[in-house]
Amino acid sequence: MEGVITGICVSETKGTVKLAVDSCEVSAEHGIEGDAHAGPGHRQLSFLAGESIDEVRDQLPDLEPGAFGENFITEGIDWEAIEIGQRLRIGDEVIVQVTQRGKECHTRCAIYYKTGDCIMPREGMFAIARCGGTIHEGDPIVSEPELDRMRYAVITVSDRSSAGEREDLSGPVLGQVVEAAVPALRVAYHVVPDDRDQIAETLCELCDQQVVDVVFTTGGTGLAPRDVTPEATEEVIDRAIPGMAEAMRAEGLRHTPHAMLSRAICGQRGRTIIINLSGSPKAVTEQLGVLLPALSHAVAVVSGVPQDCARL
Repeated sequence: MEGVITGICVSETKGTVKLAVDSCEVSAEHGIEGDAHAGPGHRQLSFLAGESIDEVRDQLPDLEPGAFGENFITEGIDWEAIEIGQRLRIGDEVIVQVTQRGKECHTRCAIYYKTGDCIMPREGMFAIARCGGTIHEGDPIVSEPELDRMRYAVITVSDRSSAGEREDLSGPVLGQVVEAAVPALRVAYHVVPDDRDQIAETLCELCDQQVVDVVFTTGGTGLAPRDVTPEATEEVIDRAIPGMAEAMRAEGLRHTPHAMLSRAICGQRGRTIIINLSGSPKAVTEQLGVLLPALSHAVAVVSGVPQDCARL
């Protein structure tokens, strides 16, 4: 589905009519810079169909953009067909994720008193900004199937593989197992040395600058002096998800007592889950086997989309 942004509206203060602008800057996890409704919540951005506004304009010919408190006016998007949790691309850079349909109005607005109705509580759509950038009036707004698959990245941690001395076997196996189990799309693949700073930097880049639901690392989780993947991961996560790591070790112990030596951790950075897997293809397959049944639900929860409507 493809439409176009026909209007952009912002206001510095809540409760006031938004004013039309030609373009705006959207920041990830925040919304429109300078708009009163931007912030950490799940209604950072609001959308309203221009087709619906035109119906009201039949009664109010002088209706201005922003009168309903909408940030973006669209044409060509059937918002009734857009599901909660779905992601849309706007222009070349911005990706948003729909979080709510309509809202409760606690006070009646001027539009309601003039027409006896207000479309925003019923037809307004709200979203979070997953990837920031500039939006101009006239930019396309598009729903793409690949945006709604579980987007994952792989980081293979190995001095020898990063130097080209040994083929990475775990990374490709990881992708095969994941994509055979869930609708998933690999959006990045890196092979890095056992360097704590480089691992942490790569994790931050994937979590903060790309729309990635899960980052899998493979390798560097043991007791060798160069095994520093858990330390790099711990440095960048907001909070740990200990149950995942415990489940992996418990599954590993069914196959070998050496599983108790794994120091792998799992955690959350923003809306991204980071999972440390072992460095062998066999261990990766076993560990994913125990994680994948819960992973789609975990991704949905971390996304911030209300769970009664979450898609992933």
